[in-house]
Order: sequence, then structure tokens, then C-alpha cells
Amino acid sequence: MPGYTHMQRAQPIRWSHWLLSFAWMLKRDLERLSGVIKRVNICPLGSGALAGNPFGVDRTQLAKDMFFSDVTGNSLDAVSDRDFVVEFLMWGTLISTHLSRWAEDLIIYSTKEFAFVTLSDAYSTGSSLMPQKKNSDSLELIRGKTGRVFGRCCGFVMTLKGIPSTYNKDLQEDKEAMFDVYDTLLSVLQVATGVISTLQIHPDKMMGALSPDMLATDVAYYLVQKGIPFREAHGLSGQCVALAEKNGCQLPELTLQDLKSVSPLFDEDISSVWNYEHSVERYSVYGGTGKPSILKQIENLQSYLAQE
Repeated sequence: MPGYTHMQRAQPIRWSHWLLSFAWMLKRDLERLSGVIKRVNICPLGSGALAGNPFGVDRTQLAKDMFFSDVTGNSLDAVSDRDFVVEFLMWGTLISTHLSRWAEDLIIYSTKEFAFVTLSDAYSTGSSLMPQKKNSDSLELIRGKTGRVFGRCCGFVMTLKGIPSTYNKDLQEDKEAMFDVYDTLLSVLQVATGVISTLQIHPDKMMGALSPDMLATDVAYYLVQKGIPFREAHGLSGQCVALAEKNGCQLPELTLQDLKSVSPLFDEDISSVWNYEHSVERYSVYGGTGKPSILKQIENLQSYLAQE
């Protein structure tokens, strides 16, 4: 399929490479959530109203009995600390942002202009006026809920900004924000899981969207392998694109004589460049879109999930 930058077709990639790009985002989100859990699991009991307590309560044993990992270090801080709420809200904002970007891509890919994918009827709706339409409402709602989550985060941080030391009633705003974000994320994750598990893929449409001009970078790499510095090779590749436009033809339709007029280093082996699958397979370095890299990415993610 085409890979895009600036929403313009850039280079050929695998559909699996696109999927994995979001898998890595979600892996980071899972790691961050694990970090949040460590900092949340601190026991404030025994802090009293603000000064502690005079009864010699063994706070460490109390925390252990209630399965906390540690106790808070200062009673003034403990009664007003809502960092754990903010951190959860910030985490929710980031995972929502990742899912929003994922949803936006799929919204675009599901349009008639792209037709790379088709959403299941269970996760799309018809128009109230135009019976031919199939709207990606589930994805639009995932995208829209991101603003709600970020709004909760931003609003509660602003509440904390002006509060003086120890407890103030403003802090009760934490619960509405936290519970709303939790409920919203739970719904969003359920819908996202449903969308991706029922998505219909159209490989023929993805292949059909590829165009020869997307191999211009491969032409530059071809020249690099002939010993030309990339900066110069990039310019020469651009000249080939311009020549094809001038001749009213596609890049692979340029004759060897045409190409040699740009650089004498072009030879018969340039024909191997005019192949999308060959182009994709060249990016086999780990992290790339070549098949060896894709399989290694999957292996590493599966190993991570097994450990988790």
C-alpha cells in the first residue's frame, strides 16, 4: 500500500507495517500505565487532617496489610496530593490521542476515494438522508472522545494550579474527572477492538493506489549504491522525475538513453527498481517495512505481551 507523509503518497509499505506502527504506540501506553500504577499504589492513611496522627499507628504495617507498596512521606503533601489522578488523566489523553490518529487513518482509508478498508455494519451507520452512505461513526466517536478526555485533564490541572497547601474543597473535582475518563476510555477501547477485529481489508485497492513516482527514492538509492553521495543522488532522481513529466510518461517508461542523459551511471539493472515488492523488501533493517523486519516486530511484541 502507499505510505504517506503530508497526506501525499510517499513510498510503498506493507499494510502490516501500518498496523504495527500503532501497536508500538500502544506498547508505550501500556508501559506508561505500569509506571502510573507504581506511583498510585502509595498509602496515605495515618496522615490525619494534615499533621499526621498521635496514636503511634504503624503505617508501614497498615500499608502492607492493605497491599500498598509504600506509604506517603509527608502528611501535608499526602492530604492534597492528586498527582496520581493527573497522571492517569495525562495517560488517558495520550492513549486517546494515539487511538484518535488510528481512527483518522481508518476514516480516510474507508472513504470511496481510498476504499482500502470497509467497516463492519456493526461499527458504521447509514445517513439520515442519503441511503447510499456508510458512515464511520464509531471511528469518529473515538476521535471525538479524545477532546473530552483532554478537556478533563486540562480542567483538573487548572483546578490544582491555584490551590494553597494541604486540603481544600476544590480537590473534590478529581473524582468526576477521573471516573469520566475511566468510563470513556473503557468504551473507546472496546469499540476500537471491535472495529479492528471486524475490519474488511481490500489489498487490490491498496496495490492499485501505488504509482511509479513513488519509486523515485529507490532511484536515488540505486545511484547511492553506484557511489554517488545521497544529496547528489536525490537531485538526480528529481531530474528523472522532471524528465518523465516533460515527456508525458511514467518514471519506469523513461528509456535507458533518457536516464543516461541525467547520469551515465544508469545501466540495464535499473529495471530491477521498477517493482513495488522489490522496493518494500529492500527495507529489511529492523523497524523497516521489509518482511524480515515485520516478522521480527511481531515476535518482539508477542514476547513483550507474554511477559506482561
